[in-house]
Amino acid sequence: MARTGTDREAPPPRAGLWARVGDRLVVSGATVGDGGRDGEIVALHHRDGTPPYDVRWSDTGRITLVFPGPDARVQHFPHPPPRGGSPS
Repeated sequence: MARTGTDREAPPPRAGLWARVGDRLVVSGATVGDGGRDGEIVALHHRDGTPPYDVRWSDTGRITLVFPGPDARVQHFPHPPPRGGSPS
């Protein structure tokens, strides 16, 4: 099988926590009545989209390095195809 230019692109999503830049990290509240936090993932530290992430929190606007725990989930959004590809 011939290799193509796709080896430079991030691998396809897989099971477990993964994200792309522009997705939203949502962390549940620790107690009843605590709404939790959410923020935009602005940078990845691993090519495969696994944690940690740089997150811009919606409540403060600050960007922090986050190692998500079991109370976190990623809300995925549609992403445009990579530039430079031929139109289908």
